[in-house]
Amino acid sequence: MMDIHQILKQLPHRYPILLVDRVVSLEKGRSIRALKNVTINEPFFTGHFPHRPVMPGVLILEAMAQAAALLSFETEGLTPDDQTMYYFAGIDGARFKRPVEPGDQLVMDVTLERAKAGIFKFKGVTRVDEELACEAELMCTIRRISAGA
Repeated sequence: MMDIHQILKQLPHRYPILLVDRVVSLEKGRSIRALKNVTINEPFFTGHFPHRPVMPGVLILEAMAQAAALLSFETEGLTPDDQTMYYFAGIDGARFKRPVEPGDQLVMDVTLERAKAGIFKFKGVTRVDEELACEAELMCTIRRISAGA
């Protein structure tokens, strides 16, 4: 398990783009279950949409990618620093099955399918109240960056 303080030590993201509130389970090299509590105070709801707030699908995918990053760092035994970046490299088969609205809690289950040469492939499934909200295959990579980049 990880609380928000531990997550902040692992992810470089901060408000308004930090999209993981808690990790409820993590098995190195295999899977992670993470939570995102969606509130009306999210900045994107102002414009998406004013009369019927819906969380943008791309942010649901980003939330799953952040959970995948936490799994990758734990699996590799890495502690992120200013020279380590975790990039979203690809998405396949993204499907959105229900809208995510204020008051919902995203339960994200991400499974590591394959890891080779710093490239990770995952299967992600997000549910709200046990109902499928989103599923996708994610590809991410960890890269060292130079001081001038």
